[in-house]
Amino acid sequence: MGDEQLTIGELANRTGVATSALRYWEELGLLTAPARVSGQRRYPPSAVGLVGLILLLRDVGFTLREVKELMARSPGGAEWRELQRGKLAELDRRIALAQAARTAIVHGLACPHEDLSECATFTDVVAARLAGASLEEAHSHRPPSP
Repeated sequence: MGDEQLTIGELANRTGVATSALRYWEELGLLTAPARVSGQRRYPPSAVGLVGLILLLRDVGFTLREVKELMARSPGGAEWRELQRGKLAELDRRIALAQAARTAIVHGLACPHEDLSECATFTDVVAARLAGASLEEAHSHRPPSP
């Protein structure tokens, strides 16, 4: 059982990743080119964990290029931490933008004006954006609307 090798279909079934994605990840160097038996790819059982790691890193926001960069380094080392810090800062920026977008949408839904162009908050935010302010900055000087 220790010598069990997985076909690409078996690896796909165990991980929920399409065979086309596994082939692509192989092309990118995320998965090591497996041995072949009668022309078919045969992956070691450890490939399941590797695919899981790729999925996890992708789920937390790393691009496949970044995943490859991470996997080329020692797990948990200083270089991993540096890449994680960079990703965390990027996620914080994206969260701030998403929160500002949410604030704008909540205001739009709660605004008592039938026509948003009659809303002082809306026109102030539009003017601030046109003046070069980011969405976050445009909303930061305004108290949240009901």
